[in-house]
Amino acid sequence: MSSSEMWITSRAPASTANLGPGFDSLGMALPLFTTIHMRRSPQTSVSLKGPELSGLPANADNLVIKILQELFSLRQLPAPSVEVVVESDIPLTRGLGSSAAAIVAALLAGNELLRESGAAFSRDELFQIATRIEGHPDNVAASLYGGFVVTVLDGQQAYCQKLLPPPSLYVTVAVPVFPLPTEKARHVLPNTYSRQDAVFNLSRAALLVAALATGSLEMIRHAMQDRLHQPYRIPLIPGMEAILAHGHEYGALGCALSGAGPSVLALSDGEKPELGEFMRQAFLQRGIEAHIYTFRPWPDGAEVKRVEMMEGSIR
Repeated sequence: MSSSEMWITSRAPASTANLGPGFDSLGMALPLFTTIHMRRSPQTSVSLKGPELSGLPANADNLVIKILQELFSLRQLPAPSVEVVVESDIPLTRGLGSSAAAIVAALLAGNELLRESGAAFSRDELFQIATRIEGHPDNVAASLYGGFVVTVLDGQQAYCQKLLPPPSLYVTVAVPVFPLPTEKARHVLPNTYSRQDAVFNLSRAALLVAALATGSLEMIRHAMQDRLHQPYRIPLIPGMEAILAHGHEYGALGCALSGAGPSVLALSDGEKPELGEFMRQAFLQRGIEAHIYTFRPWPDGAEVKRVEMMEGSIR
């Protein structure tokens, strides 16, 4: 006989970071999601649903379980045994914030269990925890709060200001089939930069924030250039250079590497089907297949709720 039980369900969006000049500081939420279903159980178990999660541990070594244990340890409480089901349509190691979405969704679900003991964290406290786990605030802020975010990390505290992108803004993302681990992408960066390069990026990051805040989309084409990370990562991503150089010919306001890559994104005023096809062909000409996504930025942040599901309905 079937029975119904209450599950905690949390959902966090994907994100793109940097947007060209805003290295480790700017981010934007995208409508691809990691969803976690969690409930107390006599013993811990993890189920993974969907091809994007293939190869990840389905046991106590899973990131969700580790985050749950850490969250409870911060309150000096023993972590409960849980049944966990994880779903995701965010490609892994492609520069779309898959780890940040998993961290945020796991923190929200675990926090609901803490709420039962009156020990829940505030959303800002969860942001601080997520930043510490991820190592930088841009992706986790976009995933937690949604929209377009400007973040600062002073070594102790993370700060975030959220803006809602203009309603006509579209994001086209080309996701090549090969992965690029963030560690590898960071390894190619120099240890020091010239004053000219620092000023170049500071001015363009400021202009990009101003353009998105005021809806002056025509200014984006002057704002998404970068000298801090993209020039050093181009050799790792065949096809990227052509997209950065020629995207504007197909309707792009600006193009940039998404996070550490290898995905490349373009911003446009309205949907531009020809832009996605150009980006796909740019990779294909280098012998690389790429999947194309076109959507508006996701305005909302991560969410959590308690739901009643028939046993077995999410397995």
